[in-house]
Formats: sequence, structure tokens, C-alpha cells
Amino acid sequence: MSTDALTDRPVAPASADRRPAPGLRGLLWLATRQHRVVLWTLAALLVLVVADLAWIHLACRHVTGILRRTGCYSPATWSDTRCWSLLAPIDRPNFWFVSVLQPAVTLAPLLFGVFIGAPLLAQEYERGTIRLIRAQSVGPVRWLAVRLAVPGIAVLAVSGVLASLMTWVWWTDIVHGPVAFDPPFQSFTYPALGVAPIAWSLFALSLGVLVGLLLRRTLPAMFLTGALIATAHGLFRWARPYFHPVVDEVGPAPGAQPPYLQPANAWLVDRGVILPDGTRVDSDACIRSLGAGARCEGATASWLRYHPADHLVPIQLVEAGVLVALTVVVLVVVFRRIRA
Repeated sequence: MSTDALTDRPVAPASADRRPAPGLRGLLWLATRQHRVVLWTLAALLVLVVADLAWIHLACRHVTGILRRTGCYSPATWSDTRCWSLLAPIDRPNFWFVSVLQPAVTLAPLLFGVFIGAPLLAQEYERGTIRLIRAQSVGPVRWLAVRLAVPGIAVLAVSGVLASLMTWVWWTDIVHGPVAFDPPFQSFTYPALGVAPIAWSLFALSLGVLVGLLLRRTLPAMFLTGALIATAHGLFRWARPYFHPVVDEVGPAPGAQPPYLQPANAWLVDRGVILPDGTRVDSDACIRSLGAGARCEGATASWLRYHPADHLVPIQLVEAGVLVALTVVVLVVVFRRIRA
């Protein structure tokens, strides 16, 4: 007896086209799932920092508006008790921006390299999952490209938003605020402004990936990445004055009134005196040597070498160009080694 049942409905062929469900598929889905903790953490931190910056901006705008309406905006009026009491609330947002957010943003690239870049490949080798990946039909280069793209785009987006908002708040509320003191070339100010956070974040991330690939151990890779990034910061800090020609000025002899100083918010690279025979002696030599100190007393003029505030952009562009070039070199090495 036949068990075939005839129906009035036509049966769809097995090869009928079926649309895939919406959502990420394949390598991109896998990479996003593997980095979901990192992505959520970056998103949460970004929201917190943006909220802090919004509070700083609104608080500074509020205090500035009160000072302008009451005639207390000029520093000449701050000796008055009433004006000083109106100015005092601006100390808290200024302190939070300069002493908390700037160091945090400066430290962010190191954290990206240590906690995102270094474990990315080191964990795969340490757990042995890299052998499973190589056994798949997807090539290692394509796998690595997608694996790097997810955290790379996330770090680029987060650092870009932070850099833009930090620069905007610094420019509108700190430098051009009533207190108006935060030179752009200070240790924690410079790395938190402009393109510096973006370039350093991408470089630190790629450097961490390379170190993880070479060491193939997670904890050693994290420690070495942190040390290398800190060393790179020190080297760039030493070379930074030479990224753009300095302004060289000659002024009155020491002791003149008013004293001969660099412009506001400028980066003083070096200073000294000019002797009657035209010899230049820097101020450190005058302090260290008693003989030179005696000679410095007869100086006829002073000299300064400094970077004014408007050198910030060209110096950062040169530094960012060097960091981007290093990032490209590091990534080329990573892809060549993963393909081998």
C-alpha cells in the first residue's frame, strides 16, 4: 500500500530562494560577538565622558553669564568679595576638566593598546584556537581584517568623539573662559586635544596587536605593550619641539621691568641671555656654573625660543602623520606574519 499522499498545494522545490534573516552574518557577526564586551564598555565610557563634558560646558556657561551680567567678568574685579564669590563655582568644572578628564583621555590610547590590542591575537594563540581558524575555508588575511575592523572602528569612533568634544570644551570654556589658563602644550593638555587622541589610539591598538602576535602570551603582551606605548610617549615628548620651527626672539636684559616673558599659552622651549660679545648662554648654564653665572650678570639682552599657541595644529599634524605611518607599518608586518 502506497503511503504517498496527494495534495492540492504544489510543493516548493528544495532549491527555492530563501532570504536570510536580517542581521550580521559570517565573520563580521563573529567578530562583533567576540568584542561585544569591549563594544559595550566603550559605549558606556563614551556616554559618561560626554555627560561630564556637557556638564562642564553648561556649568562654565552659567557662571560666565552671571559674571557678565554682574560686571564681574574682568579679572580686575575679582578682588571684590562679591565678584569672587560669583567666580568660585567655576573652579569645580575647571578642576574636573584639567585634573580628571584630560589625564583620562591621555591614558585612553594606552588602555586601548593594553586591553584591546594585545589580547586580540595573543589569546587566540594561547588558547590554541588559531589552529581552528587556519583550518577553516576563510583565509587568515580576511579573518584578521574583519577581526581588526570591529575594534578598530570602535576605537576610531570613540577617540574621534572624545577628541572633538574635549577640544571644543577646552577652546570655548577653558582657554576663552574667565580664568583662561590651560596652555595647550602641557603634559596632559596636548595629548587630549585635536588629532592627538585619534592618532595615538590607532597606533597603540595596532602596536598591541603586533606585540600579541609576536609573544603569543596575553599577560606578557599586555605588560610589554604598556611599556612600549609609555616609551613612545616619552620619545615623542622629547622630539615634539622639533616638529615645527620655533619662534626665536631677543628682548631686554634680565631684570628689566616688565619682565621679558613668552606670550600667554606659549610653550617655552629654551631661554637665556646674550653676553656683550654676542655669545648666547642658556639659563640652565647660568644656574649650574658659578663662572657662567658671573658672566651672565653682565648680559646685555635676553633671548627666548618658544612655540606660540597657534603652533599646536601644525605640530599635532606632523606628530599624527608620523603615528599614522608607524601604524601602517605595524599593520603590514602583522598581516605578513599572519599569512606566513
